[in-house]
Amino acid sequence: MTTSPFTMYSTPWCGYCRRLKSQLNREGITFDEVDIEEQPEAATIVEKANNGNQTVPTLVFPDGTALTNPSVAQVKAQMALSDS
Repeated sequence: MTTSPFTMYSTPWCGYCRRLKSQLNREGITFDEVDIEEQPEAATIVEKANNGNQTVPTLVFPDGTALTNPSVAQVKAQMALSDS
């Protein structure tokens, strides 16, 4: 079982991924990260959350909800919902 509040699916070349990671790190929010190019099976999870598209960053929470290219405020709001 993971202790992180969510998993971020990303790619190394994604500017949106790098920006969100840096914002989350500044806020002290920990997360697991999966590179969908290194783990192609993870791309299926991303596609399911995004109507067949491999859009990153996609964040998947333990309750199964997902956010695509969210703001830090959206991540915090989802974390609060997941905790309740």
